[in-house]
Amino acid sequence: MCGGTVVDPSQNCNGKYDILIRESVICEIAEKIKPAGRQCVDCTGLTIIPGLVDVHTHLREPGGEEKETILSGSKAAAAGGYTSITALPNTQPVLDSKEKVEQLKVRINNVGLVRIWPVGAITKSLAGDELADIEEMASAGVVAVTDDGRGVQNAVLARDALKLCARLGIPFLEHCEEESLAGSGQVHDGDLSLQMGLPGITASSETVMLLRDLILAQESGAHLHIMHVSCAEAVQWLRMAKAAGMKVTSEVTPHHLLLTEAAVKEYGTLAKMKPPLRTERDRHALVAALAEGTIDLIATDHAPHTSEEKNRDFVSAPFGIIGLETAFPLLYTFLVKAGILSLSALVDRMSCRPAKLLNIPYGTLKVGSAADLTVVDLQQERIIQPASFYSQARNTPFSGWRVSGIPVLTMVGGRIIMRDGQILN
Repeated sequence: MCGGTVVDPSQNCNGKYDILIRESVICEIAEKIKPAGRQCVDCTGLTIIPGLVDVHTHLREPGGEEKETILSGSKAAAAGGYTSITALPNTQPVLDSKEKVEQLKVRINNVGLVRIWPVGAITKSLAGDELADIEEMASAGVVAVTDDGRGVQNAVLARDALKLCARLGIPFLEHCEEESLAGSGQVHDGDLSLQMGLPGITASSETVMLLRDLILAQESGAHLHIMHVSCAEAVQWLRMAKAAGMKVTSEVTPHHLLLTEAAVKEYGTLAKMKPPLRTERDRHALVAALAEGTIDLIATDHAPHTSEEKNRDFVSAPFGIIGLETAFPLLYTFLVKAGILSLSALVDRMSCRPAKLLNIPYGTLKVGSAADLTVVDLQQERIIQPASFYSQARNTPFSGWRVSGIPVLTMVGGRIIMRDGQILN
C-alpha cells in the first residue's frame, strides 16, 4: 500500500506512510518502502484505516434468507468498508446451542467474504424462560451473548447469565427494553405519537432495564454492553456508571445520531426502529456522549427486511433499517466534516473499540497484525442509492442523501475483496 495517509488510532498514527504486507500480515509501516519487485497498491490521495468492525449485525441466515444471507451480508459489509461483523442469534432456528454455532460457522467458512463472528443467545429460543447453554456456545466460539430484539425480562436469568459471562470472559450485550413499559409502542412517546395516533415507547422503558442491569453487572463483575442507546436519560446513567469505574460499554447507531422522530413523518416505516428515533434533545445528547467517550462505539444494527414487509401499514411493519453500506460515509459527512468528531475518533469508534469489545485481534494496523484494512476516498461524493446495494434489503431512510468519504478498497487478511465498489472473488 503506497502513498496513502494512514489513520490508525490504535497506535496514534496519522500521516503519510507505506504499508508492507506479506502473507496476510502487516510487516512494516514506514514513510517510504522500496518496492523491490513487490506489487504496489497506489493509495495516493486516499486514506488507509483499520478495517471497520460492526458488533451489531443481523444476517438473517438461517431462516430469513429472503431478507439477507451470509453471502449478501458479507458483500454489503465489504462494500461499506467492514472487515469484521457479527452474526446475531435471532435467526430461525435461534443460535442457542453449541451445535447450531458449529453449523453456522460451517456456513460462514463456505461463503463469508469478511470475518463473521457468531453471537449466541442468552435464553433458549430467545423466549426469556430458560438460559441457553452459554458455556458450551463459548467453547464453540461465540464472542458474546445477547437476546437482541428482546431484553432479558427476568432479572434472575439476567443475573445468572451475567455471572456466567464474567466467568467465561465474554460480554453480555443487552437490548434495554422493559416490555411492560414499552407495551405495543410504535414510535417515541411524545408529540409525534399523539399526532399520528400511535402508541408511544417511553424513554423509561430503556432506562429501567439499564439501571437494573448496571446493578446486576456490578454484583457479578461481568462486562455489560448496552446496545443502541437512544435517549438522554440513558446517557446520564451511563456517564455516572463510568465515573464510578463500572465495567460497562455502550453503542449508538448512525440513525440515532442523525435522525429524530420527525423522520417518521417524512420516511414512514423506513424510519420505524426499536428503540425508536427520539427528540432533538436526545439526538444531541447521543452525539455529545459519543464525542466525549461516554458512549464507546458505533454499531449499525443492520436489520434487513423485505420491501413487502416495510410497505405494510405502520403498526404491521417490522422495526429496523439496514446500515452496513451507508454508515461510514454518513458519519464522515455529518460528524467529521461538521467538526463534531475528528477522523481519528470516528475510526476509533468504528474499528478499534468494537474490536476490543469482542476481544478480537483486529481494528489495528500495527506491525504483526492481520492485514485487515479499508481505503477511503474522503473527497469522493456519492448519492446513496439503495438499488445499487449489495444487501438484499433496501430498507433505509437515507436514500438520496449526498455523502462523501467513500470506501474504495476493503482488504481482509491481505486479500482485496472490494475495489472501487466492486466485490472481487
